[in-house]
This record gives sequence, structure tokens and C-alpha cells, in this order.
Amino acid sequence: MNLKLRTYVAVLFALGIFALTTILSLMIGQKSSDKIENEIGNTLSATAYQMADKLDFFMWSRVGEIDVLSQLKDLQEPNDKEKVQQLLNQLQDSFPSFSWIGLTDVNGKVLVATDKILENADVSKRPVFQEGIKGRFIGDVHDAVLLAKILPNPNGEPLQFVDISRPVVGKNGKLVGVLGAHLSWEWSRQVQQEILKPLKDRTKAAEIFVISQKDRTVILGPKSAVGQPLNLESIKLAQKGQNNWLLETWTDGEKYLTGYALGDGYQSYPGLGWSILVRIPEKTAFAPVEELQKSILNIGLILSLVFAFVGWFIAGYITKPLQSITNSANLLRAGEKVEIPYYRGIKDIEILSLSLRELVDSLVQSVSDLGKMESLAHHDKLTGLMNRIALDPYLEKAAKRAKPLGRTITFLYLDLDGFKQVNDTYGHQIGDLLLQEAAQRLKDCVRGDEGVFRLGGDEFLIVLYTSADPVQGASVVAEKVIRSLNKPFELVNEKIRVGCSVGAAVWEEEETGPTEIIRFADEALYVSKRTGKNKVTFHKN
Repeated sequence: MNLKLRTYVAVLFALGIFALTTILSLMIGQKSSDKIENEIGNTLSATAYQMADKLDFFMWSRVGEIDVLSQLKDLQEPNDKEKVQQLLNQLQDSFPSFSWIGLTDVNGKVLVATDKILENADVSKRPVFQEGIKGRFIGDVHDAVLLAKILPNPNGEPLQFVDISRPVVGKNGKLVGVLGAHLSWEWSRQVQQEILKPLKDRTKAAEIFVISQKDRTVILGPKSAVGQPLNLESIKLAQKGQNNWLLETWTDGEKYLTGYALGDGYQSYPGLGWSILVRIPEKTAFAPVEELQKSILNIGLILSLVFAFVGWFIAGYITKPLQSITNSANLLRAGEKVEIPYYRGIKDIEILSLSLRELVDSLVQSVSDLGKMESLAHHDKLTGLMNRIALDPYLEKAAKRAKPLGRTITFLYLDLDGFKQVNDTYGHQIGDLLLQEAAQRLKDCVRGDEGVFRLGGDEFLIVLYTSADPVQGASVVAEKVIRSLNKPFELVNEKIRVGCSVGAAVWEEEETGPTEIIRFADEALYVSKRTGKNKVTFHKN
């Protein structure tokens, strides 16, 4: 074998190995990209829905408080202004998001107000009076006018409010005046931070936008975007009532994975039609896939150079075995599951064939590592429980399994009563230890084929298989969970106690999606909270 042939064999060998590596890298990368895009997109979609639900729930609660307050006798007969003042201040103290609450007469003159702000002022030209005297009024986000220079503003940013007002009618049916309130828009940022926290654990680039229905301007989001109009396909889809995700180009020319949802109200609150967008840059979302592809290509390049060098010296001995090895490599490249043949007898050929087998094992290991990355993405880092990303595929399998067995699926939505006090008293490190122990207790309360998920913070979801009487079966498990979590947690030489409130809902009808049933369980949880805590409440269909 002359020099030209040896060089040809060495170069061909190196290129074959690198081509195999490149093909496998592209195949793995494409499959990973599709899967990660779908999973992150679903997560963003769920986050947008959760943000819309939280905003609407908050507004529903505040509107209800104004409705209840307007029915009190002291407001319907406002003879004792001091007592009316006390009621208004008490509501503001309970919910600091109320920046101002006031009662006017029928002409728009402020009779009583929190902290006596604007008392005796004429607000008859303001929408809070003009619309409120006609009936219940809920106004969209707007800049402060009369209160801008009166209310404290530590950060110096423009004050923004959401108006709530309604007429006050006396027992005799005669109009007394208007009860109006300004909700500080700052509360929405607290909701935003709470919703973003699980995403921030994965990427700091996640952002939430709240878009006004009226002119499609940003009313909540990054400072540079607030007040700016947006014309995106995701907003159009959200305003049609859709809740999904897409990959789209934003006004800055960059592509983002964007989840969207519409705030269409909560119970009696009709909603203001806010569109919620949650976005992550495309580059950030697919960064792990690109890193994996680069690693596989680097491994392939290094091994190609190594085997080219080896091939240079052993080309004269491997002509026949090389043909067989090349055929196997071609089959691998075509996607068939074969092994590189292993030759004995000639040491150099033995080394070559063994090295090729190890290369394939290395590539297979890279695929295995990708599987491990997927497993990490589906599990909560702190507790080891499954997370929101794992919920959809789990429910799909659970539904297929439950139907042939004649079983139903019941959701237990729970959180820990008093957990915030544990964090405040002992610190977040002890709070994390308590969450880990609580997670283990939850797993001990269910069967091995049932799922326990950590949704974020101290919120958990249990997926049960229930049979003939799902309420009774789920009640037994719920009470078991409450008893288990009521037992003291022995941490840092302290016996720490927390409670547990549970909301439950049964998934029986196929036409109703699991997301809706989980929301029912979440609503039932709030009922447990409001009616004494440390108990289980079932959603009533």
C-alpha cells in the first residue's frame, strides 16, 4: 500500500466517523428542539392563563368588597360620618391595594373618604362618579389625576389606578350617593412576580405583558414597554378567547416563544378583557439543545482525528474488515439498530473495531443524557416531585389508564397554612427543609401509581384514581393528608407545625378538560381557606 492509498483511507475513515456524528447530532437536535419547544410553549400558555385567572380573581374579590360595603346601613344612612370613616379606613387597612375609598352625595361632593383625602371635593366630572351613579362601574387602568400629588409615592413613578364604584341606595329606595374606590395598579406587579417565580428558576429572560383591550397598549410589563401599543398575532388570538402559544416575531425584530390567554372575568366579575402574554426569547429556549449539539460535534471531531491517525498506520491490515465496518456505519446512519462488528486475531483491527463500538456507545450515552435532562425538566429541584411541565403528559396517560378500569380521576389541590410564618420566623432554608419533608409525607399518603406535583411555593396537586364513590375515596385520602401534615416537623431542634387546606374536584366528563377541573379544585381550596382552613372542600358541579 503506497502513501496515496494510506492517506485516502485515513481521510475517508475520519470523514465517515464525523458524518455519522453530524447526522446523529442533527437528528437528536431536531427531535429535542420540537419537544422542548412544545413543553416550554405549554408552560408559557399555562402561565398566561394562571396570570389572567389571578388578576380576575383579585378584581372579583375587590369588587365584591365594595358591593358588600355599599349594603351596610351606616352607608345607606350616612348620618354618622365618623362611623362611615371608620368602615372605609378598616377596608383600606385590610386591603392596602385600595389607595382611596370615598362616599359622595348625589351631586358628586365627597362626604367621607379614607384619611379624609378629597373630603368636600367635587368629583362629579370624574368617571368614578359619572359611571358609578348609573350602576356598578369597573374602569380600566388609568393615570392618577386628583390624587397624583396627594398620595405618597416613594418610587416617583406615575401612579395608576383601576376604578370601582357603584350607587348607594337607602332602605327607602332613594339614591344616597356613590361609593367609589381607586385600586393601586401596583398590586398587579406583585401578582406578576409570584407567577414568574417558577419560570425565573429556569430562565431570567421570562417576561409577562398585560395588554389593554381598548387600544392594545401595554399596561403591565417591562418599563420600556409600558404605555406602548402592540400589534401581535398572539394578542389577536387571545382576544378571541384562545389560550395557547406560538413562535412569533416581536416589534424588536427578535423571535420569542409566546404564551397567551384572555382575562375574561371570574364568576360575577365580567373582566376588562386584558390579554396576557408570557414570552421567552427563542435563543434562550433552545440554548440547551445547541449546547448538546456542539458537544456531540466536538466529540465526533476529536474521535475523527484520532481514528484518522490510527487508520494511517493500520490501513494495510484493515481493507477487508474496513468494508464490513463501513457497511455497519452506513446502516447506523440510515437509522437501523446494528452494532459495529468486533474482530479478533489482529490486534490493530481489534482496536479499531472496539474503538468504533465505543464511539457508538458514547453517542448513545449522549442520547441518554438528553433523557436525563428531560427528566430534570419534569421534576421540582427542591422536593423531587413532578412539576407543572410534567402534569399534561401525566394526565394524558392517567386518563387512558383510568377509562378501561372504570375509574375516575380526582384532583386534590392543597397548600400549607402558616407556611409564610415559618419562612418569616426560621428563614427560607428551614422552609425548604419543611417543604421537602411535606413532599415525602404527601407521597406516603397516596398509592404508588398516583401522582403528587409541586405547582410552586407551598402549593401541591395530588392526582387520585377513584372508583364508585370518588368523593368518599378522595375524602379519606384528603383527611389522611391533613392529619399527616398536622403532625409537627422536627427541624433545627424545633417542633414546627403547619396546617393544610385542600380543595377537591372530580374529573368525570370527557368534554371538560383537566385544566378546568384543576381550576375548580383551586377554587374549592380558596373556600377551605375562607371557611376555617385545615379542611377539605369539594367543588360542587
